[in-house]
Amino acid sequence: MRTYTVTDSPLGAVTLTGEDGVLSGVYLQKRRSALGIRQDADFHDATRQLAEYFSGERTAFDLPTVAYGNNLQRRVWSALSEIPYGETRSYGEVAEDLGLRHVVRAVGAAIGQNPLLIVVPCHRVIGADGKLTGYAGGLERKQQLLDLERPAAVAGRLF
Repeated sequence: MRTYTVTDSPLGAVTLTGEDGVLSGVYLQKRRSALGIRQDADFHDATRQLAEYFSGERTAFDLPTVAYGNNLQRRVWSALSEIPYGETRSYGEVAEDLGLRHVVRAVGAAIGQNPLLIVVPCHRVIGADGKLTGYAGGLERKQQLLDLERPAAVAGRLF
């Protein structure tokens, strides 16, 4: 059964979707597709972990998830989950890590189709020049997420 809830965050409303009790979507913009039945209780763990993330208490998520996509998309989304909290990678670096440097645009497209924003941290992927590029939640929110994680990045570096 498809279910959803909407929770508040420092970025505004976050819509969570699920299928049979498993988190299948985290969206920062209103969803126009059919969401199913509103079941706030189904998302207790997800809303708690998101609140912990936004308060700086959580750096990784421990939630059962399902993301529907082709083999390339699932490989890319898995690789995104390996980018440490407070760090960034370029699209080219993600492609290279997967042995797919020759199809970096396809890797970028897969990143752009990530249905589990924040939980699968596509916001940690930036342009090769260090500039922010595309984000389904908008570049302002991408910057806010990177700023939230910045203290961890700064603590890990010697200046």
